[in-house]
Amino acid sequence: MTKGLSTVNVAALTLGFAFLYLPIVILVLYSFNDSQLVTVWGGFSTRWYVSLLHNEQLLEAAWVTVRLGLLSATVATVLGTLAAVTLTRMGRFRGRTLFSGMVYAPLVMPEVITGLSMLLLFVAIGLDRGFLTVTIAHVTFSMCFVAVVVQSRLVSFDRSLEEAAMDLGCPPFRTFFVVTLPIILPAVVSGWMLAFTLSIDDLVISQFTTGPGATTLPMRIYSSVRLGVKPEINAVCSILIGLVTIGVIAASIATKRAENERLKAERAAAAGR
Repeated sequence: MTKGLSTVNVAALTLGFAFLYLPIVILVLYSFNDSQLVTVWGGFSTRWYVSLLHNEQLLEAAWVTVRLGLLSATVATVLGTLAAVTLTRMGRFRGRTLFSGMVYAPLVMPEVITGLSMLLLFVAIGLDRGFLTVTIAHVTFSMCFVAVVVQSRLVSFDRSLEEAAMDLGCPPFRTFFVVTLPIILPAVVSGWMLAFTLSIDDLVISQFTTGPGATTLPMRIYSSVRLGVKPEINAVCSILIGLVTIGVIAASIATKRAENERLKAERAAAAGR
């Protein structure tokens, strides 16, 4: 009976992973297809990667997307970390429920509603739509994800470390940067990676808040796919998959090393006592 359940679990897990990742593998494989028909294999070739280098529209959209992702993820990480610290360190303050609801509202708010509300806001204040408005919109919906990740780490944080630093004369502001931030850094980096991924992947909110000179890569791909999938689309998507994969692996290695160094330092400090 147990063996039968194990076989069913393995089969279900295999089918689940195949459903999620097999289309991505096929996309990457067909990015090396020599044929102009994306569904017909015509032999191995890198011609579409070379052709991509001469596609100014896709390259410009990719550059806008990268700049937008880096800026919005950085701002969202700072604001999300501050929000998480406020919710975990400030206790029961006046307006906490309202503040918490405003921070976490984008988590459950449909993207259409968020995009439309941001559009109405920008029109009401007379702000021309462009790179700035898209950045503000991306910071708004990605900040809550950073706050959730960082707050989950702060909840389990050993506050005796902060108290020991302040007992030794370290001011609270410096204690945060010297003691607290290095310990929660893996969560902060994870939040940044999540915000960056959400930014470069967003389509709905960007369409509501974009303007001249702020066309993102998902928008460019979507407009191209409506007229038929071009081989260059497979190539640029494969490059994005590779960059994201490398970034995730690098971040995982960096956070793992930082965690190991922190554990070693704690053991050394405990042994020194």
